[in-house]
Amino acid sequence: MSETPTTRRVYLETFGCQMNDYDTARMMRLLETAGYEKVELPKDADLILVNTCSVRDKAEQKALSRLGRLKSLRRTRPGILLGVTGCFAQREGEKFLRRMPYIDLILGTGAIERLPEHIRALECGRGPIVDIDLEPTPSPVTDFGRHLPGKGSSVAAFLTIMRGCDNYCAYCVVPYVRGPERSRPPDDILREARGLITQGAHELTLLGQNVNSYGRGLGDEIDFPRLLTMVHDLDGLTRLRFTTSHPKDLSDRLIDAFAKLPKLAPHLHLPVQAGSNQVLARMNRGYTVEQYLARVDALRAARPGIAVTTDILVGFPGETDDDFRQTCDLVESVRYSNAFSFRYSVRPGTAAAKWPDDVPDEQKIERLINLQARQQRITRELHREMVGGRVEVLVEREQTEPGLPRWSGKSGCYREVHFAGDDIGLGDMVTVEVERAFANHLEGRAAPTAPPVQRQ
Repeated sequence: MSETPTTRRVYLETFGCQMNDYDTARMMRLLETAGYEKVELPKDADLILVNTCSVRDKAEQKALSRLGRLKSLRRTRPGILLGVTGCFAQREGEKFLRRMPYIDLILGTGAIERLPEHIRALECGRGPIVDIDLEPTPSPVTDFGRHLPGKGSSVAAFLTIMRGCDNYCAYCVVPYVRGPERSRPPDDILREARGLITQGAHELTLLGQNVNSYGRGLGDEIDFPRLLTMVHDLDGLTRLRFTTSHPKDLSDRLIDAFAKLPKLAPHLHLPVQAGSNQVLARMNRGYTVEQYLARVDALRAARPGIAVTTDILVGFPGETDDDFRQTCDLVESVRYSNAFSFRYSVRPGTAAAKWPDDVPDEQKIERLINLQARQQRITRELHREMVGGRVEVLVEREQTEPGLPRWSGKSGCYREVHFAGDDIGLGDMVTVEVERAFANHLEGRAAPTAPPVQRQ
């Protein structure tokens, strides 16, 4: 009698952006159809994949540190397979093997669909394998099975609508590790969206390096506002989001969508990067501070109360004290609900890599601390202003820690809300009365529903 083959086990660890989370879900589904099951600890795996980010040096160092710690598993379990995927893998290619010869697979951002065939080759003893061809093969992923692409929520999912970038900002490595812009056909996107909704997703976040330019190369019939409307109108969808938007491509029609599409969340992530026109020009961002502020004003006119978040980079080559002061002034003027701020690090291959990194690291750190303190104050002030009001929350988690309100989810303006309430389930949209404000979240309780009207 032949023995039933043992199911192989895979551990996936993800660094970086939402698109990497989405790609991890794709890889998991591909491996699942090839006979693998997911495990939660590296020591239990037959295959370990580390999905990496290359946008900043810190992200690369985290991945290298993790891979270094995984090396010890090879000593105790020589048969285990170890792979590196994502943007860092794309950028380094065979250099990874010279640095870490114990790695079996280097898989670039365009090679995800070829993962199963590479794993089969490795299982037969053929390797190591390096595949950093940016030209993707047609995706065989028709559904995500039990694994919604996202941050672990069972009711909110990511959906990549395009890949690559054509902007070539001076500091950014993305065009080099993700390739040129390529928009997915709308029929493919809608088919995937329907599948995710069927799998339990109540909220979808459409992903792209610059979603505003979606549709270029697909013909005049489709652009991003049109795609938004098509996804918005799908049955079963409760809430719709998208990220990331480039300010120079934020059209009047897209701004108008915030006024016309009720399922579109009142939140926009609009990276500004700097508040100095001189710095923005060197960054090759394609807009001025004045143009950026005009877009923010138009957004707030179209959707009063809309929350705006942003990315800011401090210490870019040539940034003066006055340039940084202008960035601080911009933050105070816009009053972002949150800002993701970073200090500049040289990214090999970018235009800025050729310039002197002339802002001392100590000064970068000082500016970053200053900026983050300002933003934290503004966020706390905005949160306190919401006490006594109501927000609509999509219930994403049931909390089990003692002392915490039972339910947790995101408001439309992308604030974390913890709240108490009865007769509530995951995926419900609940009106929450805000009772307390904290630095990173709000707390409250579900608002009572109105009693039925008594008819005489």
